[in-house]
Amino acid sequence: MMKTVMLEVVIEKDRDGYFAYCPALQGCYTQGDTYEEALKNIKDAIRLHIEDRKATHQNLPAPESISVTTLELAV
Repeated sequence: MMKTVMLEVVIEKDRDGYFAYCPALQGCYTQGDTYEEALKNIKDAIRLHIEDRKATHQNLPAPESISVTTLELAV
C-alpha cells in the first residue's frame, strides 16, 4: 500500500525561469523554464529524494508548519 505525504514547496520566479524547492527535504530543489515545468520537476525531485531515503533506511522528516510573510524594509 502506498503512503501519501503532504509537503510544502516553494516556487520562485527569477530572470532565468522558475526555481523550486521543498523546505522539509534539505537539498531537494530544481528549476524549470515555466511554472508548470518547475512544479513537475519538483514532484520528480521529491519522489527521488524520498526513494533515496527509503533505500538508505532514513526516516522522512516530520511535517512542520512553514510560515510565509511579507516584510517592509527601508533600503
